[in-house]
Amino acid sequence: MADSRAESEPLLSRARGGSGRDCLEGSAACRSVRGGPGARSRRDLCFDQAAVFIEDAIQYRSINHRMDARSVWLYRLYYSNTCQWILSFTIFLILFLAFIETPSSLTSTADVRYRSAPWDPPCGLTESVEVLCLLVFVADVSVKSYLVGWAQFRMNLWLLAYLAVLVVSLMDWIVSLSLVCQEPLRIRRLLRPFFLMQNSSMMKKTLKCIRSSLPEMASVLLLLGVHLCVFTMFGMLLFTGKEQGDGQDRERLMYFRNLPEALTSLLVLLTTANNPDVMTPAYSKNRAYAIFFIVFTLIGSLFLMNLLTAIIYNQFRGYLMKSFQTSLFRRRLGARAAYEVLSSMTAEGEAHRQEVGVRPQDFLQVLQKVQLDSSHKQAIVEKVHSYGGDLLPADEFQKLFNEFDKRVIKEPPPRPEYLSPFLKSAQFVFSHRYFDYLGNLIALGNLLSISVFLVVDADVLPEDRDDFILGILNCVFILYYLLELLLKVFALGLPGYLAYSRNVFDGLLTAVLLVLEISTLAVYRFPHPGWKPEMLGLLSLWDMARLVNMLVVFRFLRTIPSVKLMAVVASTVLDLIRNMRAFGGILVVVYYVFAIMGINLFRGVIMAPGNGSLAPHNSSAPCGSFEQLEYWANNFDDFAAALITLWNVMVVNNWQVFLDAYRRYSGPWSKIYFVLWWLVSSVISVSLFLALILENFLHKWDRRSHLQSLAGDPDTTCQRSVELLFRDVLEEPAEEELMEKLSHHPHLQLCR
Repeated sequence: MADSRAESEPLLSRARGGSGRDCLEGSAACRSVRGGPGARSRRDLCFDQAAVFIEDAIQYRSINHRMDARSVWLYRLYYSNTCQWILSFTIFLILFLAFIETPSSLTSTADVRYRSAPWDPPCGLTESVEVLCLLVFVADVSVKSYLVGWAQFRMNLWLLAYLAVLVVSLMDWIVSLSLVCQEPLRIRRLLRPFFLMQNSSMMKKTLKCIRSSLPEMASVLLLLGVHLCVFTMFGMLLFTGKEQGDGQDRERLMYFRNLPEALTSLLVLLTTANNPDVMTPAYSKNRAYAIFFIVFTLIGSLFLMNLLTAIIYNQFRGYLMKSFQTSLFRRRLGARAAYEVLSSMTAEGEAHRQEVGVRPQDFLQVLQKVQLDSSHKQAIVEKVHSYGGDLLPADEFQKLFNEFDKRVIKEPPPRPEYLSPFLKSAQFVFSHRYFDYLGNLIALGNLLSISVFLVVDADVLPEDRDDFILGILNCVFILYYLLELLLKVFALGLPGYLAYSRNVFDGLLTAVLLVLEISTLAVYRFPHPGWKPEMLGLLSLWDMARLVNMLVVFRFLRTIPSVKLMAVVASTVLDLIRNMRAFGGILVVVYYVFAIMGINLFRGVIMAPGNGSLAPHNSSAPCGSFEQLEYWANNFDDFAAALITLWNVMVVNNWQVFLDAYRRYSGPWSKIYFVLWWLVSSVISVSLFLALILENFLHKWDRRSHLQSLAGDPDTTCQRSVELLFRDVLEEPAEEELMEKLSHHPHLQLCR
């Protein structure tokens, strides 16, 4: 009863800058009551509400959700690390089922000539796991719909689609069990990527931006279609083949036999995959025919295709800026909501004072409830303490949230203190950066020794090789790495050594190399002339040690920040990896959907020669064909094989081989599938990634002087996140805009 009453009452008891006298008596959900358990419960509710708003601001989440005590508890539980991890694992699990369920990918090879019979899971096994995942999603959409309220739920297309996908999936699951898992098509497999998309706000924004770019893309694709049709007709007229066996006749028979074949040949030429093969027969007859193909390539590949990339870039230019602008508004809105909650408590608790603001002790008490790492909490606590006991006004309260953007660099633990002058000198030497340079130089020698012996032994049969010298060198290098580890631990102390990620990497690498080396010596004895470890399985212990030894190359990546221009490029790459997860997710969704479609369309059409197959043997197959190139592993017989096949087509190298093979084995309609995949993956997706890389890099490059100043400042204790790098060009939302947005909150009432 108390929760429902709190939900119906206004959350905030006063207008911004007011004293709360404009509100009706008893209308404040956070109004302080002097004494009694009711005052304590309302105070705790206000603290929980403020903590939720602060968490929304930190994570750039919407604040349009219920704010009564029960809903706040449920909201915080839903966004806890445990619940979010369970949801993410469930999404991964239901997507991963495609590798296990029929047709299973659990075979050592995808080659139809050598592949053994795949494991066929019994009916109900994967379906049981799947229904558990669907039940988790049912709970997820139920909690979301309750928290946002029915009115917001009806207007949220993603939540409505979420509900519809779950209903269809559950119905299809029931059909599967009723048919004992023998149904020809599982619709729910095509719908699984939706669970990944609906859980990522960035993926939703990306889809929205792609949808807005479709009209411009369609116009260029229409021009490409006209370009293909016109030149196809020209080619059909040019290569009529008047004389048997001449260049024109061979050109016609190979590439322009009929309209579909001619259209396919020029479409492949648009990607330059069959250049110059498609031109060679006619060019051998008369060099003037080269003009036709050159003009086609200039207009199609170099003009229209690049124009399509330019249009996509133009549509996505500033996309990151718009995304960060929206994120900044959400942060400011969540911070302002938390400020209003806490300042309303201050006004009610100290009605005799005229100042408006938040008590520092209230904010610190709320901060303890916020899910935040300890380093950021400590930085914010120190910032709040710098204000003393004065009330925090709205602008200073907003500035506190800038601390959340910074990655705090922790101070390393104190080094051991030695009394002996000799030990102090040794500690200074082994903790100096020049000692790291020496280690990098030794690692370079290690790599050079491995490279030299790989070149020398390239023409020597494995059984005739002598690894005596290389074995001795390997022991020497590993002993140095072990000595380096011990000396650094001596100089920095174990906590200080583990405080640096580079030391952790070196230590783990040294430990693995030491274990492998000891195992190698125990099995094969100490290196001696004619020493050659025997291979047991895929790799011998000696080969594994050499392979792991190659990981020392990562030590040289540490030298990149010392070169300023390389530092800008490296930081751009790292930011792209960190911020392009949503776009990688879009590509995963596209791959998943097309792989499932490919399995349903082409499963079993590729069969090995013999056993009733129509495929010719390799000796009788035409040169350059699917059979002659032995592309048998490129099929759609299981999910993993379908992914690799789609990847090979996306790269467009020799993709005409796939077009021809599947046309022969399944029919000419199969070209529609592959051309559609080429458009979605190689044209649209790759152009999208290119546009985003350019956008990110240009912004980063324009601010390289700022990055260099940060890198060169020894007193800098914080590293800027990507959002903060763009902060200087973002527009701060106006205070009136924030208050206007808060006034329309469905579960939040501001008293004016």
